[in-house]
Order: sequence, then structure tokens, then C-alpha cells
Amino acid sequence: MDDMRAGAKEIKERTDGRVQIKFYGGGVMGNDSKVLGKMRIGALQGGAFTPSALATVYPDLNLYGLPLVFNSEEEATHVRQTMDAKLMAGLEEAGLVNFGFAAGGFAIFMSNTPITSLDDLKGKRVWVPEGDTISHEAMRALSLAPMTLPLTDVLTGLQTGLIDIVGISPIGALVLQWHTKIKYITELPMVYTLGFMAIQKKAFDKLSVDDQQVVREVMTGIYEKFDRTNLVDNRGARDALLNAGIESVTYDEAELERIRAVLETTIRALGEEGRFSLDLYEEMITLVENYRSDTGQVAAD
Repeated sequence: MDDMRAGAKEIKERTDGRVQIKFYGGGVMGNDSKVLGKMRIGALQGGAFTPSALATVYPDLNLYGLPLVFNSEEEATHVRQTMDAKLMAGLEEAGLVNFGFAAGGFAIFMSNTPITSLDDLKGKRVWVPEGDTISHEAMRALSLAPMTLPLTDVLTGLQTGLIDIVGISPIGALVLQWHTKIKYITELPMVYTLGFMAIQKKAFDKLSVDDQQVVREVMTGIYEKFDRTNLVDNRGARDALLNAGIESVTYDEAELERIRAVLETTIRALGEEGRFSLDLYEEMITLVENYRSDTGQVAAD
């Protein structure tokens, strides 16, 4: 919020007060659906979101967050170099202007019993964010029982035993204090997470071309900074979890392939249903496979 407000101050100064941005932090405007509702009636002109929050507006934002697409941050970075611009253009066609994506690290399984295999997941109740229908179907495919809850109710769900497993990045678990109610983390790169700001295009288009350029320049720079620093902070958060006594559980590579095989079938079926663009999905998978092939060859050499 400090960086965002500093950006707003710079924009105001560079546009001689013509463009002023006011941020509401701490969730005071409600959850994602409420923010979107306020945007539709003009009470807000934009918000900060995760991809699943805008799945109804532009479904292809979910592509990066499909389960077990990436093995590493390096793979995700390689894919994003090609596909970020396409997703940003698609979002703008859907009526929202954004200024780049900020990586949030991988969401990993956190639980009170160790998870090392596919069998360890069966029947367990796992939290799924509101509106994330793809993750809901993916968790069902793994024989989990998905529990859809607002973010604000997850800590209580862990406390009461309503939820057995959460999937979240280490920094998210620390910020939301979920780490106080779990004992194990399974360092499986389950879902690649992102955050971004989106402004209604009809509001943005009211600015002059020069003022639009100022806003894009300032906010893009801020999100490029977030994209770099978030991953560093996330690694620090993981270390903090381990220092707090939470145990890291390693998964079996053979089990990873079993889980991935189950998910690939489900994900492709969702694409065929129109939940996201199969063409863009195929492009993403090809980029991942090419990266793995190239880096594998380098390692062999």
C-alpha cells in the first residue's frame, strides 16, 4: 500500500492534479465479488485482484493458475515472457486495463497431517476460493472434498476442523495467520499465484492520451517491482514457517506424476467445456515443454 500510494502521489503531480487515485486497503470494500459489483455501478473504478476473481470477466486469466502446470518459478517466468502481453490484451478487450502481473509464489498444500502421496489426499476437506470453479473440479478429481469459503472464514475453518488442507503461498499463510493452525507444508508447486490491479477501460479512456501514458508508466513500474520482490519475500516467509516449527514434507516424484496425470485429464476436459482457451493452454504447455527440454539439454551438456 505504501508503494501504491506513492505511485498515486507521483501520478497526481505529473498530471498536475488531473488524475487522482484513492486506494482502499484492508478489505474495507468487501471481497472480490463486492468490489466487482461496486465497479459495475460506478462506486469504484478498479481494484486489486487474483485471477480467479475475474474468471467470469476473462476466463483465460486462470491459465497460469491451473494446478501443477509449472515445476518452478523459472518455468513460469519463461512462459510469462511470451504470454503476459496476450493475457493483458485479452483483459483489456474484456473491458479492464491492467499494468502487469505480480507473482505471488506457489500455493502449496498446508495441513495438520503429512501429505506425501495421492492416497494421503483422499477424502480430505480442502479450501477452495470463492468463484474458483477450476480448482474446485481439480480437487474433486484428486478425491478431495472441496470446501468453498470466503477468505475471511478460512482461519475459523482451520480452527474448527471444517477444513483439513489449505493451498496458499507461504507469505499468504503468514499474513493471514493460517500458519498458526497447521503443522505441515508439502512443498509441491501446486498453483502459481498472481496479483494485479485492473481499472475499468471506460474510466481509463476518459483520460487524455498523455495522462494515460503517465498512469501506465508509474503503475507498470510498481507492478514490476512487486513481481521481483514478492518472490523474495515468499522465500523468506517459507523460512519463517519452518523456524516456527512447521515441518516440511517432501513428496515422491512418482506420486507427482500420478497427481499430474489425473489433473491433466480434468484440465483438458474443462478447456473443452470452454472454461478457458484451449489454444492458449496448448501454447502455454508447449512453452513449458520447450523450456524443460532446453534446460535438460543444458544440464546434460
